[in-house]
Amino acid sequence: MRVAVVFFAGRKRNELLDITRSLAKGIESQGHQVDIVDGERDVNAKLTMYNYLAVGASAVSSWGGGIPDRLSTFLSNAGIVVGKRSFAYILKTGFRTGKTLNRLMRGMEQEGMYLKNSEILSSPVEAEEIGKRLKLV
Repeated sequence: MRVAVVFFAGRKRNELLDITRSLAKGIESQGHQVDIVDGERDVNAKLTMYNYLAVGASAVSSWGGGIPDRLSTFLSNAGIVVGKRSFAYILKTGFRTGKTLNRLMRGMEQEGMYLKNSEILSSPVEAEEIGKRLKLV
């Protein structure tokens, strides 16, 4: 199965990139082909060919609740994402991480994605374990 792990880092780029790489490593250990897509830099990436999408973000401020504006624009221009099974994750930083995750999931659902699971991740080790146990089918 082809899996894309898409992330929108904002101000916590290095931390979210480490978690994204670990999540991808965990998913690969299940035997899937995984590509990492930086949603802020790979602006013309197309997600149509992927069977499963993992989308991650970090809050835009330390008070939480907000996600990068670029996320909805990227998803709407990334090809056919309607009906794709997906996983939402955020970096655990600051306050109101639940609200940040809720906004990320709402943005994904507005694009027609089918959310199977979501997590608030705090470390690369945790992300790799989640990736190993993630049910992609």
